[in-house]
Amino acid sequence: MSNLFVRSLSALVYAFLFISAILFSAETYIGLLALFATVCSWELSKIIQIKSIIPYILLACITYISFQSTIFKYNDYLFGFTITGSFILLYLLISSKLIKTGTLTQKLFLQVIYLILPFYFLMNLPFIENTYHPNIIIYIIFIIWTNDSFAFLVGKNFGKRKLFEKVSPKKTIEGFIGGLLFSIIAGFIIGQYSGIFSILDWIIIAIIVAIFGSLGDLVESKFKRQANVKDSGTIMPGHGGLLDRLDSLFFLAPFVYLYIHYIM
Repeated sequence: MSNLFVRSLSALVYAFLFISAILFSAETYIGLLALFATVCSWELSKIIQIKSIIPYILLACITYISFQSTIFKYNDYLFGFTITGSFILLYLLISSKLIKTGTLTQKLFLQVIYLILPFYFLMNLPFIENTYHPNIIIYIIFIIWTNDSFAFLVGKNFGKRKLFEKVSPKKTIEGFIGGLLFSIIAGFIIGQYSGIFSILDWIIIAIIVAIFGSLGDLVESKFKRQANVKDSGTIMPGHGGLLDRLDSLFFLAPFVYLYIHYIM
């Protein structure tokens, strides 16, 4: 069986499962994300070498909270902590400093700020005034796909200057700009036909998705480079681990949540 066929089949199964869960109901969306988060936490635990049930207990807690019909009363505090944690990771990425995982406390803190809390806000992202809007997530996934595809195509054909060579040698500034521009075009098109949010809102969301999705991919690459591993796992044949597939989506989620729920 050729590697291309395996990669394509694996991607199709993943896409069908994810999109079906998103469109079927809010419960299936949250439930599948909880399963994905558990697998990603397990993969991250292997990368940073932590053996603890605490991350899984915390994931169970955020899943339970997400299933409630009312907004969690400490939501604002969780959000502030999440955004602060994301900027800490970005600082460590840009400054080329090591992400410390020497102690159990550091490892648990990393699990919380990098994975658990962002997944919580990804679960709650498509809820506007307690009403579930699955198309919001579908459109965001489409923008991510657009950004990744055109960043690869532009980078492969025109890329010369490296973006973060020490972390990801193949990513280029030209590819990043190409992905960003085509994401904006995708946002413009979505804004015309989505029926939710304005064209300007979708363009801004597309910019957030392209920038923070790319940064999320780089942060995960830094974890793997520090641990000297190529992929986060083997659950998706031909692609690696589930964390490799979802790193952009959950990292950008708090920033899109910020725009939709606090700024708009």
